[in-house]
Amino acid sequence: MALDLFAGIPVTDYAAARPWYERLFGRQPSFLPNSIEAVWEVAEHRYVYIVGDPERAGNALVLLFVDDLDTRVAEIARRSIEPTKRETYEGGVTKVSYRDADGNEISFGGDTG
Repeated sequence: MALDLFAGIPVTDYAAARPWYERLFGRQPSFLPNSIEAVWEVAEHRYVYIVGDPERAGNALVLLFVDDLDTRVAEIARRSIEPTKRETYEGGVTKVSYRDADGNEISFGGDTG
């Protein structure tokens, strides 16, 4: 069974938010469906998108698991974005969280051991 996933992040000001997300993901959007949405393919058939939706902005929680968390965090830091929180759970899984200007939480998780 095929599965496509779209995780949406509502933002107050699309034009201001898009450059921050381009730095977070390290590239331009994969596609732009309209004038208030930008979509990044983060894995095959799995997408994260921002959408201008001021009434719902600031409440998103997105967690992406990656193969090499430390490398990902270092790459993001080189693009001048620092995490707001880093948590390590039992079993060695770590979650590193970032917050956009609206307070949406975008996290990357993985095994650092």
